[in-house]
Amino acid sequence: MSVTVEWHIANLERETADGYVFTAHYTVDAEDGTYRAGAYGSIGFQRPETLIPFADLTEEQVIDWLKEALGSDKVLEIGQALLGQLDEQRAPSKAAGVPWQ
Repeated sequence: MSVTVEWHIANLERETADGYVFTAHYTVDAEDGTYRAGAYGSIGFQRPETLIPFADLTEEQVIDWLKEALGSDKVLEIGQALLGQLDEQRAPSKAAGVPWQ
């Protein structure tokens, strides 16, 4: 079964004087066509030597910064956690209820 994982930027916090983005809030969604799982987080950035004007930023650029700041191990960990959530939805390991009506 094919799983699609998508990263998105939900919001950016910036300095109004020069547009320096110091925090990104992000979502990560995994979907297999039947089930969905998601995560939300935020991460701070160090001020770069050269600023890209805020109006010129793209979501792809900020996602690249985000993944670089998180590090490959954390990006992989987030993806694995979402896959685990999908697996749990497909074949639940816990249930609630009573055996009588």
